[in-house]
Amino acid sequence: MIEPDLMEIWVYLSATPLLGLTLTLVAYSLAYRLYQRSGGRPLLNPVVTSVALLIAVLMATGTRYETYFEGGQFVHFLLGPATVALAVPLYQQWARLRRIWWPLLAGLLAGSVTGALSALLIARGLGASLEGQLSLAPKSVTAPVAMGISEQIGGIPSLTAVLVVSTGILGAVAGTRLLSLIGIRDDSVKGVAMGVAAHGIGTARAFQVSQQMGAFSGLAMALSAAITALILPPLLSLFG
Repeated sequence: MIEPDLMEIWVYLSATPLLGLTLTLVAYSLAYRLYQRSGGRPLLNPVVTSVALLIAVLMATGTRYETYFEGGQFVHFLLGPATVALAVPLYQQWARLRRIWWPLLAGLLAGSVTGALSALLIARGLGASLEGQLSLAPKSVTAPVAMGISEQIGGIPSLTAVLVVSTGILGAVAGTRLLSLIGIRDDSVKGVAMGVAAHGIGTARAFQVSQQMGAFSGLAMALSAAITALILPPLLSLFG
C-alpha cells in the first residue's frame, strides 16, 4: 500500500511535467547509491538500474511514456551541454592525444566499419528482415545520430534507438572487464574502445574508471558517430 502522503505527492506530480523529471532524478540517485555500496560493480551500473526502476514504476502506476517524457525531456535536453563538456577532460589529455593522433584515427575507422558491418552481416545470417538489418547497423553510434542514419538508410529509427541503448548498457556492464581480460591495460586505449562500441553510456562508465579513459571515450564517441554517418550509406550500397 502507498502511504497517504506519498499518494498525494504522486497525484500532484502526475498532473505536471515534474513527474518525469522527479522520477528520473530519484531513480538515478537510488541507482547510483546502490552502485557505490556495491563497490562499483559493473553489473549494478546506475544507468541499467535506473532504467529498470523507471520501467517498473511506469508499468506499476500505468503511467504513459508520453506523460513521463513531458518532464524527462528536461534531462534529455542536458545531453547536448554534457556532450560539449567532454571537451574539458579531453583538453587535459591534449599532449598525449597529439602523439597518437594517426593511430587513433585508424582505430576509429576500423572500429566504426567493423561494428556496423559485423552487426549487419550477423543479422542477415540469422534471417533478420532488411529493415531490421538496417536498423541494427548504426547501433554503436550515439542515439540522435544513429536514429538519423537509420532513417536515411531505410531502417526503423525507434528500433534503432532501442538497439543503441541496449548496446550501450551491454558495453557499460561488460566492456571494461572484457578489455582487461584480453590484456589491455592502457586507459586511453580502453576509452577509445568504449566510445566506439558503447557510445555515451559506455563513456559514462569510462569516466567512473578514470578521467583519462572517459576523455578518450568521449572523443571516440563523437568521431565514430561522424565517421559512421559518412561511410555507412556507401558501404551498404556495396553489400546490396
